[in-house]
Amino acid sequence: MSGTYRAIQLQRFAETFRAGAAIVDLDMRRPCPGELLVRNHYAGVNGIFDTQIARNAVDYVKIAMPTLTGVEALGTVEAVGDGVVDFAAGDAVVTTRFPGGYRQWNIAPEGHFAKVPEAAPEWLALASTGVSAAMALEHVGALRDGETVAISAAAGGLGHLIVQLALLRGCHVVAVCGGRKKSEFVKSLGAHRVIDYRAESVTDVLAAEYPDKLDVAIDTVSGTIFDAFLDNVAPHGRVVVGGAAADLEGRPEIVTQPRIAHKLYYKGASVRGFMNGLLADHWPEARARVFALHAAGKLKVVFDERNFTGLEGVFDAVDHLVSGQSMGKVIVDLRASQS
Repeated sequence: MSGTYRAIQLQRFAETFRAGAAIVDLDMRRPCPGELLVRNHYAGVNGIFDTQIARNAVDYVKIAMPTLTGVEALGTVEAVGDGVVDFAAGDAVVTTRFPGGYRQWNIAPEGHFAKVPEAAPEWLALASTGVSAAMALEHVGALRDGETVAISAAAGGLGHLIVQLALLRGCHVVAVCGGRKKSEFVKSLGAHRVIDYRAESVTDVLAAEYPDKLDVAIDTVSGTIFDAFLDNVAPHGRVVVGGAAADLEGRPEIVTQPRIAHKLYYKGASVRGFMNGLLADHWPEARARVFALHAAGKLKVVFDERNFTGLEGVFDAVDHLVSGQSMGKVIVDLRASQS
């Protein structure tokens, strides 16, 4: 097997992913024992993470330059290495392992992949973001039926799936998002209370309507939204930190106020960090559950209305997601860039 394929490589730390990365040619090779050779069809976009690694602002991932990029991809197996028995040529597979995403082909250990029913983008979203939603809400958030759940960035790729999973458990859902279009979208999913932070104060609404009533609050934004969730957590409630989109620099914000211990102790409440990469042992079970819900028509995947194609489209997709304009899951169709 000879020839080359294209991939996005981060070559320098820079203010933006676009400024630090470039498309490069890599040598094609046959899979070694225990490896798969996969032709990528679609890539899922994690623009916040991409921007933070470009700025060297992700403490938990040490980046050695240069590095390939991208986390999520779905494709088909083209060849398997010696000793591989669970995969065969033609299988549709997904990976959520960095850096398997932003490249035409992926050659990696078989343990980096999971089978999906077909090479359709819905299965990429479910195997990556759907699993993350289930892990954040049910594993880390320890959700119980009928609880009150608050979700920030509720119209995003992760948020719109968390909204649906919470509703399936009979929960009262409070969804936070920005703008009328996103608000209408989240309402269409069935959220009971939608807070448009561009038109209302999240702090004021929660204090007036949900004082000490949030059993589970999942925040991926940080800043004042995290503060509002924390202030209104219920007795024995759980505030789940799944990101900090408002802090692309990855530097702790210095806040002068009482320690959160005083807000937690008398309620028996907790703040819990959600890092999906640390929960890989639980992914297969979560994947089976979200796949079954989707197959039964109970969990739908909504994609952002903009279409991004080819490796060149990854840069536009990252910019779009970071801009805060995206709604639903952002993906890139890589098939147009393959030769």
